[in-house]
Amino acid sequence: MLHVGELLERLDILSVGGSVREEQEITAMTCDSREASPGCLFIAVRGSVTDGHRFIGSALERGASVVVSEEPPRNENRNFLSVVVRDSREARAIAASAWYGDPAKEMRIIGVTGTNGKTTTARLLASMFNECGVVTGYIGTGQALAGEDAVSLERTTPEAEELHRLFRLMVERRCTTVVMEVSSHALAQRRTFGIVFAGAVFTNLTPEHLDFHHDMERYAAAKRVLFENLDPEGFAVVNTDDPASGYMTEGIGGGRVRRCSVAGAVAAGANDVGAVVTDASMEGTRLRLETGGRSYEAFFALPGLYNVMNLTEVFASGVASGIPPEKALAFLASAQPVEGRMERVGEGRDGSFAVVDYAHTPDALEKVVGTLDALKPEGSKLIVVFGCGGNRDRGKRPEMGRIAAAADRVVVTSDNPRDEDPEAIMDEIVAGIRSTGYLRFADRAEAIRCGVNLMKGGDVLLIAGKGHEKYQEKHGEKVYFSDQETALAALRARERNRNEEGP
Repeated sequence: MLHVGELLERLDILSVGGSVREEQEITAMTCDSREASPGCLFIAVRGSVTDGHRFIGSALERGASVVVSEEPPRNENRNFLSVVVRDSREARAIAASAWYGDPAKEMRIIGVTGTNGKTTTARLLASMFNECGVVTGYIGTGQALAGEDAVSLERTTPEAEELHRLFRLMVERRCTTVVMEVSSHALAQRRTFGIVFAGAVFTNLTPEHLDFHHDMERYAAAKRVLFENLDPEGFAVVNTDDPASGYMTEGIGGGRVRRCSVAGAVAAGANDVGAVVTDASMEGTRLRLETGGRSYEAFFALPGLYNVMNLTEVFASGVASGIPPEKALAFLASAQPVEGRMERVGEGRDGSFAVVDYAHTPDALEKVVGTLDALKPEGSKLIVVFGCGGNRDRGKRPEMGRIAAAADRVVVTSDNPRDEDPEAIMDEIVAGIRSTGYLRFADRAEAIRCGVNLMKGGDVLLIAGKGHEKYQEKHGEKVYFSDQETALAALRARERNRNEEGP
């Protein structure tokens, strides 16, 4: 429940006009005029496609009694309250928090941001807390978890109304901590405005979403907002091997920053963590973690150097949150890969196998291709099936083609074509492939079957780009599709055919 007077006390108001009483109850809140109802609050937000200010009249016709906007409404009907603010997106976040009773203030919120590695880092950290008896919720790619409840999400970081609704659910499920992925879009669009973070984790910064941010400077600035909203007593964990880490933590006291390195650097501060790889295989990685003058060693079932950084940052975040190093290490030693992140999904009798990974940026694809190429059985081949999404940064397409060409065979296909022609997307990808050793199929299922059938004894098939996603998006419609299910079906069909053919 929210009254008009409570809302007015919280907002940064430029002007107020109209006739609604402060004691009047607000019945609902929305930014979509089609959802407006009698007595509701309508917030006019400028979007990338349309401007909510154009629909104030429509919201009023449906009974909205309070309008928050960045310019005075032009409607002559004054039987409503007009509240003009500097930033409607910030007002939206403030109103959403108030509507749900400020649930974020009842829990410790730890945010994880970066181009790649957010999901693995956040999911492992939330699981670690729960394993150690700290009831913890998770918000991130694909879903939110609150106790026994799992909620599907469209966005990695939901809009403010959904975000605070989830926080309220987590409070009701007795969560004391939340670990959430915080995307650059969410930070730029002020979805997390007003949330004070108890911890902030930075994974890395590589080119991505430049169709939205336009350049790396603005992309980095968006990520840094998370650290600007850090509690004065909160901790920051950063990948110090990334040059942007110093920019993220400018102005944060050194004792609150925990720097993680996997580049062989010795941990300089008492809270810093250095990781040394002592053995690596497709089954996992043996690490030595050095921090506070002590050394810890364990085997982790997550292959790849980039996963070493994820593990190191989870360890540092857990210790910063009060978990004893030994308990943090014990949890990580038993942790399994997150769905769609270097996920091994099937194996043939000849030792060949498929891996599904979400890698959909040049940096992520380069890392996973390099990892699998280095760790695959001697004498075997690496086959890559991948595509690029439509209506997104086109500049990365030839670069990803170039990176994929480091494999022995490449099969180019569709990802989420959205409103673009899959053939046109593939044309831009193959422009970066300097060899002729590639195949192309607009049908992703056909491409995966081709990749499976190309495998011989001990070969590794990487299916990249969609990871955990269970759909393909085409012309505004999401059609069910699973890389994992498609690969397993193709592997089983291949095994049946070989059985029928005989030795």
